[in-house]
Amino acid sequence: QVQVAESGGGLVQAGGSLRLSCAASGRTFSTNGMGWFRQAPGKEREFVGGISWNGGWIYYADFVKGRFTISRDYAKHAVYLQMNSLKPEDTAVYYCAAHRTGAGTTTTPTYAYWGQGTQVTVSS
Repeated sequence: QVQVAESGGGLVQAGGSLRLSCAASGRTFSTNGMGWFRQAPGKEREFVGGISWNGGWIYYADFVKGRFTISRDYAKHAVYLQMNSLKPEDTAVYYCAAHRTGAGTTTTPTYAYWGQGTQVTVSS
């Protein structure tokens, strides 16, 4: 079992930055792929970015490429999402999730453990 909890969300102006953190507990964190997802009101949850267990695979959704960066700190059992050049359309609840395996994929059903979400709101 792996437990995850997100933090770092908030209200920012367009063009600003936020750094989201995902604290993990339980076993095998260092061997789980990790992903970030988001869900806006009235919309389905969508993939934002992911990283494999060893960091060899990192992938971003097209709408965040060049603006967001995902990383992980194995010693601190943490995963981060650095968000720069934020846009109003980035407004959503952001979720951290641990993959069922060490892989880092873009598909929601492949992730087994989810945090409660943290709200990110970007105003014009």
